[in-house]
Amino acid sequence: MKSKFSPFVWVTIGLAILLIIAIIVGITTFTRQKNHNQELEQSLEEMKLNNEQLQLAGEVNAINVEFAQYEDQARRIANDSILSKYNAAKSKVEELKRELKNEKNLSRERINQLQNEINTLRGLLRHYIAQIDSLNRENAGLKAENQEIRTQNEQLSSRVQEVTAHNENLSQRMTLAEKLNVTGVSLTPLNNKGKSEKNVTKAKQLMVTFTIPQNNSTPVGNKTIYLRITNPEGALLGNGGSFPFEGGSVPCTARKAIDYTGDEISGITIYWDVNTTLNPGDYTVELFTDGYRLTSRHFTLKK
Repeated sequence: MKSKFSPFVWVTIGLAILLIIAIIVGITTFTRQKNHNQELEQSLEEMKLNNEQLQLAGEVNAINVEFAQYEDQARRIANDSILSKYNAAKSKVEELKRELKNEKNLSRERINQLQNEINTLRGLLRHYIAQIDSLNRENAGLKAENQEIRTQNEQLSSRVQEVTAHNENLSQRMTLAEKLNVTGVSLTPLNNKGKSEKNVTKAKQLMVTFTIPQNNSTPVGNKTIYLRITNPEGALLGNGGSFPFEGGSVPCTARKAIDYTGDEISGITIYWDVNTTLNPGDYTVELFTDGYRLTSRHFTLKK
């Protein structure tokens, strides 16, 4: 049976079929390529977001480190308002740090919000650091001023002590200047005829002789001279009563009243009648008046 179509028709039909197949294949390939490109773009966006999230985490960590560096200074300053705001900002940094660590895939919108919050916190940090530095400078100035005042007070205290010591020295010198002086003190054993006795064991009296020089600084008037004679055994001779001295009461051997006018008084004598056996050896003679010990001399009496 002979075909109704010529060979040319069959060729045309074949070409049409091939064209249709090619179009179908092209459309399919284009669709797949488009989907693949979209997947690549989405992956790139996710990678970009992840990278920005990592950068944000790094910025938050850097801010957190800066906050930590100034934390001690913030706590030391005496300003509760600044410390409260500083702590609130630091807590916000910790909150962002936890969010960036725990949330793995943040949206573009949230990343932009976090970037704005980080920029705000960075500005707050600079502001608080400037305030802390300003307060630290003020505190340093106050410390320096206080140190200067303490130094001045110490210098003044030292000066007061020097003046006080000087005044005390002057007072002591004035007091010593008022003290009576005695010179030419002697201790002489006497026999029963009132003559000098070389053998102390035969003495009937002991005579103490001395001179009071002129002293215009000593108050004039009646004065009582108290005599103490101590034997070689350390016992006080005689019983002439007692007198006040350095807050206590001191016994004496004998006493003598004089009228002091400021002029020299020579040849003053005080006698003590021997009423016990005297042994040879070292005897001590002491004279007192007006609360002062005028002299203390040692004499060797022989047998």
